[in-house]
Amino acid sequence: MVGLTSFLTKERASVPRLNSQRARFVLGKIDEILAWQNTTDNERDTRFVELGRYLCEVRAGQYWRLEHSASFDDFLTRRFPESRRKAYYLMSIHENLPRPTRQHLRQIGWSKAAELAKVARRDGERFESATWVHKARSMPKQRFKDEVEKHLTGTSEPTDLIYFKLFRTQVPIIEQAIETAARMLGSDRSRGYCLEMICADFLAGALAGNDDGNSELFLLTLRRYFQFLTSQQQTQFLEEQIALRPTEPSSAESKRSRSTA
Repeated sequence: MVGLTSFLTKERASVPRLNSQRARFVLGKIDEILAWQNTTDNERDTRFVELGRYLCEVRAGQYWRLEHSASFDDFLTRRFPESRRKAYYLMSIHENLPRPTRQHLRQIGWSKAAELAKVARRDGERFESATWVHKARSMPKQRFKDEVEKHLTGTSEPTDLIYFKLFRTQVPIIEQAIETAARMLGSDRSRGYCLEMICADFLAGALAGNDDGNSELFLLTLRRYFQFLTSQQQTQFLEEQIALRPTEPSSAESKRSRSTA
């Protein structure tokens, strides 16, 4: 079975001309904001949104080359040693939220803004900014996250927290796997969905062709796996499966076969 990674296509983009002066300014602003301390939470949220704008420019202009970083991910690892996830959230806020919505972030906070960005990315021009800003202001953080999840998936399933310990050397691999899955599925998917996709991909390969009583689990895995595909990919998958299905002989052909036998 081909994993979902087959749907990920990569195109080599042309290397932009490095603007050293602008790169030094932007890299300096990033370091200034990251080193900034002793301020109120609201002001910190506002500056973190500014940080997302600068991070997007670093990626687009490949300013990380000025520091001889191997890649943009390598650049983020140096600035965000504990987790690059927050950096990608901040970039998503800048890329997906309309400017009028970003003006309300003092009252919302960056974590709720990251949830808003998921809705804005999915809804596009249909994004109802005023309605969602009001919900973000009036709802507690967890309730607002549940509201966003319900809007994106159409369901509001009960949730649970799972705790387990990891070695520090294991964290970068797991974080990179989840971030890769998020890029494939879209930033509107939660980390829980991304982790489920990774596990479904593993189970689909491990259980395929094994006649050991795990057929029900295999079927459940395929169903969840199928839900991760876009509507266009789901249609393509179904058409391919119909094409692979053996053609049943007509009644006339069946009678001729029996008479010949």
